[in-house]
Amino acid sequence: MEKLERLTTALEREDRSSVWFARPNAFAWLTGGSNVVDRERPIGVAAVGYDGDRVRILTDEIEADRIEAEEMSDLEDADVAVDVESYPWHETSLAEALAERVDGSAAADFPVPGFDRIDPTPLRTPLTETDVDRYRRLARETAASVEAVCRELQPGDTEHEVAAALGIALSAREIEAPVVLVGGGERARAYRHYTPTTAELGEYALVSVTAQRGGLHASCTRAVAFDSPSWLEERHAAAARVETTALAATREAAERGGTAGDVFAAIQDAYDEVGYAGEWEHHHQGGAAGFAGREWIATPDHDAPVVTPMAYAWNPTVQGAKSEDTALVTDEGVEVLTTTGEWPTRSVQAVGDRDLELERPTVLGLE
Repeated sequence: MEKLERLTTALEREDRSSVWFARPNAFAWLTGGSNVVDRERPIGVAAVGYDGDRVRILTDEIEADRIEAEEMSDLEDADVAVDVESYPWHETSLAEALAERVDGSAAADFPVPGFDRIDPTPLRTPLTETDVDRYRRLARETAASVEAVCRELQPGDTEHEVAAALGIALSAREIEAPVVLVGGGERARAYRHYTPTTAELGEYALVSVTAQRGGLHASCTRAVAFDSPSWLEERHAAAARVETTALAATREAAERGGTAGDVFAAIQDAYDEVGYAGEWEHHHQGGAAGFAGREWIATPDHDAPVVTPMAYAWNPTVQGAKSEDTALVTDEGVEVLTTTGEWPTRSVQAVGDRDLELERPTVLGLE
């Protein structure tokens, strides 16, 4: 199992006896399951650890049977021993129980007495082949859910009603939505994060989601016009060119060992080229995606390495317009994942001399 090989390397490099994960995205990365019961808590109800020889899962007596039966799918076929241990729920906490049961120089992604802290993000990149297969299914079904809702929108719908419909459509596919943004014409112009309200959609709508299943995250945005303002189509096209340029720069950075900052510089140049210099200052531009909505968000001089195969979700905005999908960047090229083939698109070329042309979603109603 490639993920265990990465952990073995990390243990040897850092001279640690074991490493433990209890944050939901890291738990899902290693087990294929979920340790979430209370979604308001940043730490799940179980921790998974690896010591180079075996996998251990620690949880309380309430959860042990369910975790073992339902939340270990990726470990079932792994060539490694897996032990599920439990402690009385009324006697101690997960962190304290872990500290009592683990010897040696251990590290965890949450506070544990006597443990070092570890950032699991570098361990989750690049994506494994299994991750990529699951990502394709998640992204396609996310796009299908969003597009199905968007086709039924009416100008009198409220943002809250649309958000509720999105939640139902995604949930029917066993997909959760940690981020759902719905902006009607007035609020989508005023704000880059158009959190849903009781306002009606009006002239047009921007619908953005970040969806999650099995720990993986997929983001996409779709726009629908009813009585479109005259500038919408042009701004949408400009944002799409910036996004396409970002993906071209991502591929280039991966080929030459570049960084997130290199891609960000290309994004800044693209805004200048399409006539909207400085628009990047009003909203983050996205970055690498995977077992978090963004494993990292690009900023000027950001030194995170750009690697392949990896998902990237760039989300440039031009006031009132946004272009966003999740794409897989590999050594072979760029594959847009959040696509169904059912939404109208147009061919978009990266700015400058970058050799990338992609089909990008248009504004429904203006095609």
